[in-house]
Amino acid sequence: MDLALLDWSIILVMIAVMIAGVLLSKSQMRSVVDFLSAGRTAGRYMVCVAQGIAGLGAITVLANFEMNFTAGFAMSWWGLSMAVVVLIIAASGFVAYRFRSTRTLTMAQFFEMRYSRNFRIFAGMLAYLSGIINFGIFPAVGARFFIYFTGLPQSFHFIGFEISTFFVTMIVLLLVSLYFVFSGGQIAVIITDFIQGTFVNYVFVLIIIYFFFNFDFNQLFEGLQTAPENQSMINPFKTSQAKDFNIWFHLINVFGVIYVVLSWQGTQAYNSSAKSAHEAKMGGMLTGWRGFPQTLLFLFIPICAYTVLYHADFITPANGANAILITIENETVRTQLTVPMIMKQFLPVGLMGAFVAVMLAAFISTHDSYLHSWGSILIQDVLLPLRNKPLTPEQHIRYLRLSIIGVAVFIFFFSLLFRQTEYILMFMAITGSIYAGGSGSVIIGGLYWKRGTTPAAWAAMITGSTISVAGIIILQIFPDFFINGAIFWFIAMMSAIGIYIFVSLIGKRNVFNLDKLLHRGKYVIKDEYQVVTEKPKLGLKILGMGKEFTRGDRIIYYITYTWTFSWTIIFIIGTIYSLVKGIPDTSWMRFWYIYVGILLFISIIATVWFTIGGIMNLKEMVARLKTLKRDHSDDGTVRLAE
Repeated sequence: MDLALLDWSIILVMIAVMIAGVLLSKSQMRSVVDFLSAGRTAGRYMVCVAQGIAGLGAITVLANFEMNFTAGFAMSWWGLSMAVVVLIIAASGFVAYRFRSTRTLTMAQFFEMRYSRNFRIFAGMLAYLSGIINFGIFPAVGARFFIYFTGLPQSFHFIGFEISTFFVTMIVLLLVSLYFVFSGGQIAVIITDFIQGTFVNYVFVLIIIYFFFNFDFNQLFEGLQTAPENQSMINPFKTSQAKDFNIWFHLINVFGVIYVVLSWQGTQAYNSSAKSAHEAKMGGMLTGWRGFPQTLLFLFIPICAYTVLYHADFITPANGANAILITIENETVRTQLTVPMIMKQFLPVGLMGAFVAVMLAAFISTHDSYLHSWGSILIQDVLLPLRNKPLTPEQHIRYLRLSIIGVAVFIFFFSLLFRQTEYILMFMAITGSIYAGGSGSVIIGGLYWKRGTTPAAWAAMITGSTISVAGIIILQIFPDFFINGAIFWFIAMMSAIGIYIFVSLIGKRNVFNLDKLLHRGKYVIKDEYQVVTEKPKLGLKILGMGKEFTRGDRIIYYITYTWTFSWTIIFIIGTIYSLVKGIPDTSWMRFWYIYVGILLFISIIATVWFTIGGIMNLKEMVARLKTLKRDHSDDGTVRLAE
């Protein structure tokens, strides 16, 4: 083992605090809606931080390390253009606000209310299959990290048998994740995820500071200059030969960000956990600020790692990392672990343990959220509609727990048997699109277009999933196929959109009552809609600020708009100047130095800000759960009266 006593102490303290969060949640979980959606009691900071770490995961850390080790600073330039898209989605509450207004517990419940019960069952099964296949490699990727980073042996002897460490590590990690889910459902998940998310951001900031002051930017520049011609890791306008993580990958992601809002169901419980639609909207608006430490770590650490491998000043740590990496036979796995093995050569005692604790927290947070989501979807959206008979609350929760165990068993064996041949992000894109390839058009069309029809929803989902499944099969048979997972995803999305619109227009004219679905007008639920300003100014309405906005809410919006549009102006001016006159690599490197420094400063402020806001939300949530009157008929079943 390569960890010191201090490292183990940090890990154990983090686990103890998380268990305390679980114990806090146990007595509060009293109904199905508590298990599925935390009683709809979470405030904006709780939702934002907890959902952020739930979507992070140890696998996400490694996937982003893998991407930025290949792409460097160059991809981040194009990422600046995505900020406006993300801002518009968050500020408008696009999809999220309307979905929360429906008061449904799962996306497929919304599908039944908007389309039909049969479509709910089909969409639920598709989401479930897509999700567990996508989820299938998570335990393997996480377990390999812990084995190689902590220096565990590949096997050990027990009562005369040689036992695989990989096998045992996956079992232990999955059992820990199951404990968190079983103890208090979504209440336990959201509380522990908030604790983990806060801890992760503090550690990320400390690691970034450590590397920022231990690597000279001249060394980074010299190291990045060794990249092949037209695959620059500094200049975004010299990347024409970059194969996978290039401008096309970015453009597909920009479109995907708009198309798949709330489509991915891995963290679906968070979509309905906010105490109101307005809080869900504000949580979305705050996401960018909460994510700065993660964004910066994912960008900066792989660049330092690249420099270590290709700069003469770092021969000793490079040899140390390569000595470990050379023992890994699978090239794909070796690529995934390159950055962590280089980090291992630099992190001091204390930060080593903190990083392992972060990865453990990230592993648990994603696994407990995903286990909860996929297990819940199978019961809520497939079995219960087929059964067509309500369960008692006790039976309902028992079925949910059995389903969650089933998901854990599946991903364990999938991880044990499946051989990875693609980048993590490419695998996630193509497997996720089995559902998300068609669901975006169905969700957006159902929430915003009265003319969207049930046949159109069927056609779009079948089209998107068929193209995605074909992509998976092709890439398994031909790993070097000229179309990668991201492009298959784009083809699936565009095809589903076209089919949804076409079938809706040629079919029988149907006008759906969206006011009733969204609880607007005479259907409004007053406890969830608080009017602060009776008639907001026209300018505020254009910026997405309506009657529910307090002065503090407006300040958050103003600051976010100012930040985002400032970087957008820099992006536009820089792009035009580069295309007209060109910018030398030395100037680009100075820009990236300033960029990293600014993001580091903002990361520190945002981490403290969200800690304070989250603790206040946690207190309010616990108090609300203690006095909340439970409605046991609120269990995700669509009844005739609805």
